[in-house]
Amino acid sequence: MHASCIAIEGRGLLILGPSGAGKSSLALRLMALGARLVADDRCVIQPRDGNLIASSPPALSGLIEARGIGILRADPLAEAPLVLAVDLGQAETERLPPRRHLAVHGIALDLALGPLSDHLVVSLLQHLRCGRQA
Repeated sequence: MHASCIAIEGRGLLILGPSGAGKSSLALRLMALGARLVADDRCVIQPRDGNLIASSPPALSGLIEARGIGILRADPLAEAPLVLAVDLGQAETERLPPRRHLAVHGIALDLALGPLSDHLVVSLLQHLRCGRQA
């Protein structure tokens, strides 16, 4: 899948969006706040015991693009169960949006929408750490 993935405390975030939307940039921002890189640019997603497990293709493991800097090395996490996806290609228009979902391999994954912003970064971090109120 054309996506990036990070994890906080073992909870994975799948980062989606068109080329140039800021997937790697969001991953780098979250890594600066303690997240671990799972995959950048391409992500392998497999169903396992009712969960979605993300990992990196071996050739890309531990590598992340920093636009204008180059390819950086990172200490990767081999895999992470996904709990949330964010689509940087779709803007959220509601202040308190309904719960949205993305189906991958027939398994529903919570979905947040929104272009990259500082507010989005800290909100995703909090969601990964503590979840969302209904």
